[in-house]
Amino acid sequence: MPDSLLRLEDVSLNFGDKPILEHVSLSLERGEITTLIGPNGAGKSSLVRIALGLLKPSQGLLVRQNALRFGYMPQKLLIDDSLPLTVLRFLQLAHRSNKSEALRTLAMVEGEHLAGQAVQKLSGGEFQRVLLARAILRKPDLLVLDEPVQGVDMSGQRELYRLITQVRNEFHCGVLMVSHDLHLVMKQTDHVICLNRHVCCAGLPESISTHPAYLQLFGQPEESELAVYTHHHDHQHGLSGEPCSSENSHSHAGEKK
Repeated sequence: MPDSLLRLEDVSLNFGDKPILEHVSLSLERGEITTLIGPNGAGKSSLVRIALGLLKPSQGLLVRQNALRFGYMPQKLLIDDSLPLTVLRFLQLAHRSNKSEALRTLAMVEGEHLAGQAVQKLSGGEFQRVLLARAILRKPDLLVLDEPVQGVDMSGQRELYRLITQVRNEFHCGVLMVSHDLHLVMKQTDHVICLNRHVCCAGLPESISTHPAYLQLFGQPEESELAVYTHHHDHQHGLSGEPCSSENSHSHAGEKK
């Protein structure tokens, strides 16, 4: 049976009279990578904040395993250019880790050569690699990644996806990864949830790519894009939810609330 780390049951969220999430139910399992997709304003970041315990839902239930350890990689992290901060020091400050722990974690994301460099001088891909190292310092049960490949070129994206899979295998943790577009979902994703305030559809990447709800939001992906996330599995996930409205069908990265 799946080892559920976290469940949302019939969760809704309102900001005043504005509905942000409506009757969302999902389960995150140990050892599985779940990718959450949806357009701007779909409620992705709000759902993540609820999962992390930073927001309280207006309705519904959040159930987490006892003493669940999170690792979190934010969408953006701004660091003052005037701070004399190396990568090694940045990691040590994150969870008061010692030097050997920080270096060992850097090695896991193949970034040990970055230890002495200034954080502000890193390329986009290098910085995302360091943020991934920071997120796994606590040896998380659940790794939450908010747009982890934002600002990274295609080659760098594939490298990050490969590293995320390695981290999942190393810690046997669950992974919740937020994206704005299924076209860039990695091939190792086990489960995809398409969100547009409610769960429009859910299942394997290749199933979601042909689901009417997904097609209304994003259109048909090109064959070259499908190759990024083709996934083979020996079992099937059911599809659920009603087709989404196409009123907000834009696909820009970076959800803002």
